[in-house]
Amino acid sequence: MTNKVQIKVKRLPTGVDLPLPAYATDGAAGMDVVASEDMSIAPGDRKAVPTGLSVAIPEGYEIQVRPRSGLAFKHGVTVPNTPGTIDSDYRGELKVLMINHGTHEFKIERGDRVAQLIVAPVTQGVWEEVDELDDTTRGDGGFGSTGGHKEL
Repeated sequence: MTNKVQIKVKRLPTGVDLPLPAYATDGAAGMDVVASEDMSIAPGDRKAVPTGLSVAIPEGYEIQVRPRSGLAFKHGVTVPNTPGTIDSDYRGELKVLMINHGTHEFKIERGDRVAQLIVAPVTQGVWEEVDELDDTTRGDGGFGSTGGHKEL
């Protein structure tokens, strides 16, 4: 059974006639969100794509912004800070930071699906400062210490 969390959403003037974020299938983890403005992203450029929505996420949750796989595969367009996080205390317009890694200008039309939104619980850490840490087999072995790509 899937957990459901109610999220308050406010349509801004630019999002009045656009669909709310929605799951494309019953088994989808992410809701597709659409752009509220026409724009284009040049190769190598980044844009904050507005959605025409602001949200009130319940305390203890976040919304993660993730790329749409089809845009990344077909056009080289993705979300560079993946996953982006929308905190529960943010009330501004939901925007999707996008980057064009492709070789051609990428055009976005109002109403185009630009990203996926994942509602996720948040666990906040509490630091406990100590003089020593417990030993592990790996120890302080860092980047690449568990084997290179040839072993995979």
